[in-house]
Amino acid sequence: MDYGNIRAVETTGASWQTSQQDRLGYSGETASHTMAETDAGRMERESRAGNALTDGWGDYSPKRGAWNAWGLMQVDVNPEGGNHTPVGEWDSEDHLCQATKILVDFIKLIQSKPEFSGLSKEKQLKGGIAAYNAGDRKVHSYEGVDENTTGKDYSNDVVARAQWYKKNGGF
Repeated sequence: MDYGNIRAVETTGASWQTSQQDRLGYSGETASHTMAETDAGRMERESRAGNALTDGWGDYSPKRGAWNAWGLMQVDVNPEGGNHTPVGEWDSEDHLCQATKILVDFIKLIQSKPEFSGLSKEKQLKGGIAAYNAGDRKVHSYEGVDENTTGKDYSNDVVARAQWYKKNGGF
């Protein structure tokens, strides 16, 4: 099934907040590209290539006193969020297959939304990436695709990094 060409997805890149993970003095696509290059040796992983995880867990919630996400692709385990049960080890093929299926499900949900149904596969892909982070109910339009995502830039940053990897690493 065709979900679009990552190289053709429009992106603004990382927000100032996200770029501060590396203490960069700039934001945008250049910041995403710089962070991608920094993580290139660990490319197979999300969450800064696994660098931001604690024993496979990420996105700690002080309010809940628990972790919200599991594994390289940060599958949402929060009962108030995705409520998924982790599959496999945090860096395993089983985990990646689970997370990829979740992403594809979100892309399909976004494709079925009236606000996205007539848009290009690339715009639907970007919406699906945003929904993977925030949930499909929080993705209301392409123009505001990241308004409810982490850093308010999740899909833009993910796309910019993916484009850098595609161009520079052949991934």
